[in-house]
Amino acid sequence: MSESIEHGTSRTVGDTHTLRFLLHLPQPVEEVWAAVATADGLRGWLAAADVLEPRLGGAITLRWLTTGEGEATVATGWVTAWDVERIAEYTLASFHGRIRFHLSPALTGGTTLRFTNEFRGDDDLRLDCLAAWHNHLEYLLDALDGRPVYWSAWTPDRWRELREVYAGR
Repeated sequence: MSESIEHGTSRTVGDTHTLRFLLHLPQPVEEVWAAVATADGLRGWLAAADVLEPRLGGAITLRWLTTGEGEATVATGWVTAWDVERIAEYTLASFHGRIRFHLSPALTGGTTLRFTNEFRGDDDLRLDCLAAWHNHLEYLLDALDGRPVYWSAWTPDRWRELREVYAGR
């Protein structure tokens, strides 16, 4: 796995949580966009995009590949923001909520990725999601370096480790 990323932050108002991660990536915007806004790209680090209509209002169905066949978490929703090579936002009907990728060219080259996830739930879900997104964003780094996740070998070990770290913060 690639070097680790900075810990994400969270803000809670009532039962609504907003998670944020900031990544500075050496890859150009076009490569990062392909990873966060195409079915092939998403599969390498996040989930299978069984449906992805790349336009505002388009449908999306994500199927997480971290469980056995027939047991996968499936989330359906809509593309709620779409600005090619800048913003891809998916709002899912499940607990995953709103997932936003905001890309901008970095002044020193590469890409700045601002990731936001907004959802409703209890504090345990907040910690679960912080750990999960941290883990998946590490996978994104690997995928951008040409090493997509080999999902059949996936284990929850890294997620558990991250969950403990976030619980202690």
